[in-house]
Amino acid sequence: MRTNRGFLMVVMCAGVGISAGCGGGTSTSRSSGPGSPPPPGQNVQAISVNAGPNGNYANGAFTSVTVCVPGTTQCQTIDGVLVDTGSSGLRILSSALTESLPEQKGPNGNPVAECLQFLAALTWGPVETADVQIAGESASSVPVQVLSDTAFPLPAQCKNTGLPTQDTLQTLGANGILGIGVFPQDCGGGCTLPGPSNPGLYYECPSSGCVVTTESVSAQVPNPVGLFASDNNGVLIELPAVSGAQPSLSGSLIFGIGTQSNNALGHAAVYTTNSSADFTTTFMGQAYTQSFIDSGSNAVFFLDSNTTGIAACTKATGFYCPSSTENLSATVTGANSASATINFSVGNAESLFSNPGDFVFGDLAGPSSGRFDWGLPFFFGRNVFTAIDGATTPAGSGPYWAF
Repeated sequence: MRTNRGFLMVVMCAGVGISAGCGGGTSTSRSSGPGSPPPPGQNVQAISVNAGPNGNYANGAFTSVTVCVPGTTQCQTIDGVLVDTGSSGLRILSSALTESLPEQKGPNGNPVAECLQFLAALTWGPVETADVQIAGESASSVPVQVLSDTAFPLPAQCKNTGLPTQDTLQTLGANGILGIGVFPQDCGGGCTLPGPSNPGLYYECPSSGCVVTTESVSAQVPNPVGLFASDNNGVLIELPAVSGAQPSLSGSLIFGIGTQSNNALGHAAVYTTNSSADFTTTFMGQAYTQSFIDSGSNAVFFLDSNTTGIAACTKATGFYCPSSTENLSATVTGANSASATINFSVGNAESLFSNPGDFVFGDLAGPSSGRFDWGLPFFFGRNVFTAIDGATTPAGSGPYWAF
């Protein structure tokens, strides 16, 4: 089973008034960079860091996705979809979906549902099939998860994870999740196995209740980018730098790596990952091997107060609240031994959230015991590439990040 991260680092911040979700390359230089106008091309999709469709999301990067009944022109464009390089697969709230998509059927002819676990919560709902369009790119007959707490009863094995579901606009803060991480599917070979070796992500749901089922790799919910006809080896996210809190921020999601003039690696350095899509971050003299880059996490989440000496918030639960802004640095190292020093800041989350009109924060951070989650603040002022596992790029095969 693969580890999904992403949006589920979102924390409800009671009492603060906000649901804050609470080098070297091989190609020619890029013609644009963070803060530049979006490069033209059919592979370019606008993204915006804003309050989200529920009006209270901090550091969420949102875009729109068009889904169609397969093989038809019955289509719907869904706004407010979270862009998440920490997971794989398109997931849409049932409350946001007006088109009726065909259900995926299991080995016994019953509907298939999925219980997808992230670090701090899970999504539950049926797997359905759609043609997917983003910018000028498209993929046909893509399995997608429709998030719903009511379509089928939550099975005991899914409940026993102890994780809450985030299948409504109130709990998710988005109309869906566009998972465009390093893996081509959300599970892989483990879900094809019978018996106790199966991690229990996919369920077949007869009227008597949902039971764990095997799911072929081709039937699993995939990273839709890998199914595009071209520009299908990864993505580039471009967001300008920020100085201080602000209401919103515009940027670009560009499909493909080295496939067009607008997605060349240029001088970006490549940092390969291990089989779990992790690399190493060294901080305060200690190496942390569970380290990753994730646009779906709304802060830089790292270690804990006992380790860092940074005070945790009392109201903005899940974030750091130092008495003054901490300016820190850490070194990231890929499996290929490429390394870079990353400077980052940790602000007081409760002070940041005090202005109800601001939803973009470059120095938002919080605790995450034993790991480094380089969330959305890492993307501000950088061009960040995410290469899909096994896909061919000018810098070799994925998985890797480059920036």
